Amino acid sequence: MKVEIWSDVMCPFCYIGKRNFEAALEQFTDKNHIEVVWKSYQLDPTIPEVPTDSYQDYLIKNKGMSAEQVTSMLDNVTESAKQVGLDYNLDKAVMVNSIHAHKFIQFAKTKDLGDQAEERLFLAFFTEGKNIADLDTLTQLGKEIGLDETELQTAFTDDQYAYFVKQDIQEGQHVGVRGVPFFVLDRKFAVSGAQPSEAFSENLEKAFAKWREQNPEVKLEVTKGQSCTPDGVCE
Repeated sequence: MKVEIWSDVMCPFCYIGKRNFEAALEQFTDKNHIEVVWKSYQLDPTIPEVPTDSYQDYLIKNKGMSAEQVTSMLDNVTESAKQVGLDYNLDKAVMVNSIHAHKFIQFAKTKDLGDQAEERLFLAFFTEGKNIADLDTLTQLGKEIGLDETELQTAFTDDQYAYFVKQDIQEGQHVGVRGVPFFVLDRKFAVSGAQPSEAFSENLEKAFAKWREQNPEVKLEVTKGQSCTPDGVCE
């Protein structure tokens, strides 16, 4: 069963939601039957690629919030992150356009490294204060998760990866994504926001039950005889 997750690597609740979902999935009996697919979403595609504002200044300038409101909000988010084992250093966060980070993720998905890409980018942005619009930085992060340096650098200029990002965003709008994180389970159930792990567990159970009805497990009565196995044993 497919679980699609729309996310922006600059969204603090997306990282928290990832941890809560992972906690639920780890306890899910049929977790081996779950395929997780990460989808791109940009909260603000107008942010420049060259950093100009801190996280706090960006919110004050662009969201109409006072310095006191922003400080309080970021303190609350940091505390929420701690509750799931994440260490946020939002005072170090570099506010830049996330388009290249999403191209990074789209390329990583072609190598079955989508989850590793999301995790590494979240850590880079929220904990390490790295510039996720800088191509040299992204290339180094890619090497750390096993991506080929030359192929990754090509992906930043290949229009198909920008198209994949745009396609994800349009698809998200079609299914009702108005904010992230947004989890879609088998295109039948959705969880919006960084819900507690219990909410993910409940929806996993419901969605999988529906999926299993349409995809019954094949159980054969086998009459055994002499045969050979792929490991070379013949008996």
